[in-house]
Amino acid sequence: MWVQRLIELTGWEPLRLSVDWEAIEGELQAPLPADYKELFEAFGGGVFSESVYFFGPSGPHAFDFLAQWRASLAAGGNDDAHPVYVPGGKGVMVWAATEWADEYAWLVDAQSPGEYSVLARGDVGEWRTYDMSTSEFLYRVLAEEEFKPFGIAQYNLDPTFEPGRSVSGS
Repeated sequence: MWVQRLIELTGWEPLRLSVDWEAIEGELQAPLPADYKELFEAFGGGVFSESVYFFGPSGPHAFDFLAQWRASLAAGGNDDAHPVYVPGGKGVMVWAATEWADEYAWLVDAQSPGEYSVLARGDVGEWRTYDMSTSEFLYRVLAEEEFKPFGIAQYNLDPTFEPGRSVSGS
């Protein structure tokens, strides 16, 4: 439902990408949210409304959440509240960011597959938890002025999507 709303909001023609989710989830040792997979298969990695960078499991490094996650893991990236997700463990995995340095992530717990809280934080803020799907959160960010502090509709940005370069030829 929320993926379809994003498609309608942006006027996007779904790509229907084929992704080897089994291999990706095998590396993570945890399943990814079903609506995120649907969202990525429809859009691929890219930029919503010229300001929200949506990451996927492939593509240019700037849009590849697996590459960025591996780099954070290798660097030992942690904060006081939530460590970076370690395969088989519990932690944060970032799936989008904004030009204002906001980060959108999941709190992944391999021991509780299928439970995904969306976490969001500003450039220096604490993580806030949202009990909604990835696509619902993204829709609210793009379309609802009152979705504060993360909603961008108040800036009158066109609800568009620009794919990452490697997806545009697909």
